[in-house]
Amino acid sequence: VQLQASGGGLVQAGASLSLSCARTGGTIRMLGMGWFRQAPGKEREFVAAISRSGEIIYYADPVKGRFTASRDNAKNTVYLQMNSLKPEDTAIYYCAGDSQASLRSIPTRYAYWGQGTLVTVSS
Repeated sequence: VQLQASGGGLVQAGASLSLSCARTGGTIRMLGMGWFRQAPGKEREFVAAISRSGEIIYYADPVKGRFTASRDNAKNTVYLQMNSLKPEDTAIYYCAGDSQASLRSIPTRYAYWGQGTLVTVSS
């Protein structure tokens, strides 16, 4: 399973960014998917998890109301729309998937990981 994350960049506080994570070489519909992030010097932390159908989504408290996760199984892609970005959102963002886990907030529950995309929010 190969996951490819993209869409990161440098933005000012208050701006928006949209991340994408595409699976290549197979279908994404059988994977429970998650978004995580890791800031310099910190542990990887949970951002959002989305069920296989996309009907159930969990968010970490720091991003609730600002980030929206979604998926388009026909396009083999999951998304993370990030609005009202803050400097503390600066991190490398990773997508993760697993054929067994669903709606998990613990990184070790995911077998497959994208390479990460850097999001930098300036104040």
